Amino acid sequence: MTMELRHLRAFLAIAEAGSVTRAAARLHVGQPALSRTLRQLEDHLRTRLVDRSTHHLELTAEGRVFRDKAAAALAAVEVALDPRGLTAWPLRLGHTWAALGDHTVPLMRRWDEVHPGVPLELRRIDDATAGLTRGAVDVALLRGTVTAPGIATRLLLREERVAVVSADSPLAALPRVTLADLATRPIALNTVSGTTTMDLWPPTARPPGAIEVTNTDEWLIAIAADRAVGVSTTATPRNHTHPSLVYRPLVDAPAVPVVLAWREGPGHPAVPDLVALAYEVVAGDGAGGGAGEGDSP
Repeated sequence: MTMELRHLRAFLAIAEAGSVTRAAARLHVGQPALSRTLRQLEDHLRTRLVDRSTHHLELTAEGRVFRDKAAAALAAVEVALDPRGLTAWPLRLGHTWAALGDHTVPLMRRWDEVHPGVPLELRRIDDATAGLTRGAVDVALLRGTVTAPGIATRLLLREERVAVVSADSPLAALPRVTLADLATRPIALNTVSGTTTMDLWPPTARPPGAIEVTNTDEWLIAIAADRAVGVSTTATPRNHTHPSLVYRPLVDAPAVPVVLAWREGPGHPAVPDLVALAYEVVAGDGAGGGAGEGDSP
């Protein structure tokens, strides 16, 4: 049978709710009807998307891949059917934290000067690709290595790492901090979009534990409350000042690449213009990265 948008919406509702029953309630349909819609989609794709063999509904590996594709497809349809896009098609720029640091405002201003007919919308989205893989944005500013399939990147710059501690921590008195200094305390780790993991330390000299959070705000609070210390980049103190936080150079940790990323294939026609302008803005300040367009860092 022909697949329709309702099949995608049904699957995404099930994936988000983690239950056919809860998804049916959200969609205001009967559970048997929603189950039939899911089976129709699986029959069409000739694969199982949902594992029903456990007490808790889980997506299969194929289901996880299809979830991103379905979300991107629905997002593209919503953009195409938005009447506002008939007069001006906004270019959506995603980021998970700190955007492009000190270069963010110059980039936005330069864009408005050069491309006044294309609104540039900056959106913070807390997931690994700032909404790029699910179609919530057209292009994204990301830090670290980008491993999502079907994503092209251009290296813009590399940011030095900083240690982040509470203002009353003994480490705040140090002019510079090392990984060994931080290893005496639990580490706050943003497991959704952070660039730091325990692998930053040698296996035999790792911190005693971690406080896992899911966004920048939770991460900052955990450190300000002196429950943990953190590692970030030089963009963070420029964007997140707080009287209870102190930032110090982290002298023995590698720098973090900052890339502009976009989906391969058809997309917003202004993406190449933003890639070129972002590189121009960063290079004009003497901090350009130098990777070729489409190259991963």
